[in-house]
Amino acid sequence: MKNTLFSEWKIKNLTLKNRVVMAPMDQYSATDGMANAWHYTHYLTRAIGQVGLIIIEASAVSKAGRISPEDLGIWSDEHIAGLASIVSACHQYGAKMAIQIGHSGRKCECEGEEVIAPSALAFSPTSKTPREMTQNDIKAVIKDFEHAGMRAVKAGFDAIEIHAAHGYLISEFLSPLSNQRTDEYGKDRVRFLKEILEALRSVLPQDFPILLRISARDYHKDGNDVMDFIDLLSPIKDLFDVLDVSTGGVIETDIKVYPGYQIEPARILKEALGVDCIGGGLITEAKMAQRLVKSGAVDAVFLARELLKNPYWAIQAGLSLGEEISLPRQYERARYL
Repeated sequence: MKNTLFSEWKIKNLTLKNRVVMAPMDQYSATDGMANAWHYTHYLTRAIGQVGLIIIEASAVSKAGRISPEDLGIWSDEHIAGLASIVSACHQYGAKMAIQIGHSGRKCECEGEEVIAPSALAFSPTSKTPREMTQNDIKAVIKDFEHAGMRAVKAGFDAIEIHAAHGYLISEFLSPLSNQRTDEYGKDRVRFLKEILEALRSVLPQDFPILLRISARDYHKDGNDVMDFIDLLSPIKDLFDVLDVSTGGVIETDIKVYPGYQIEPARILKEALGVDCIGGGLITEAKMAQRLVKSGAVDAVFLARELLKNPYWAIQAGLSLGEEISLPRQYERARYL
């Protein structure tokens, strides 16, 4: 039996009610990394709108790992309570909750913070030149990820997503455009990611799912493309459970975008690695999302800007497709309009 956009999806012992995923999107609304009323309302509304999996925006594993001063953080136990309140509220409406944890690397825009990266290469002509990380720096950041994962469990999250995409720190290690080290972290560009995953596996519950978001294309002839990621990820595919496939962000470049433009790399990686994959990219139409899941190209579809515009997309999609979907009892009267 073929899966549909509204069939259940099981990741380890976690069961999602559908395959609509809210992609992590920075809200630039935090102070000192703390979640506030905006975040609570923003995510709860999408849970009421029946999104199956909500991925909280990139949350920095250290203060210096923020992209902007308004980023969410998970570098302190003080962040747990605010995040936990969001998770608890969203759970009431059947959404499962993941949090994306990451480090900005050379794309840090916070004044007063030291910018670090695998190599001393600036992201752009107007960006700060980062300091090349020492091996002690690398070990410290790995420990930051480990602690962030433990805090995510304490906050009640159902899964975590490692942010290894869009030209941030882990992505910088993966790409030859930003990683020109001559040590083992340059010769084996996946080593940093591998050690982060191993550290997390050592402290997380055995059945706790780990999602991994990557940029499968650098859009540069000397950068990574999909086939490179088959080689990079094959040795570590048992360390994560779901691959969330995006593209770009390592360098400044023009990208030709269209509905579903990131589906093909997700399909290729799903087949080559034998792992569940989430794909997307400017998807707005329910029929297209349904077709992608039914065909087996991807296991789930992520939506980003469309869910900013329409938090009730999943409800509308389910009803328009004639699927059996749950609605909050307060909204039941809308089912038969």
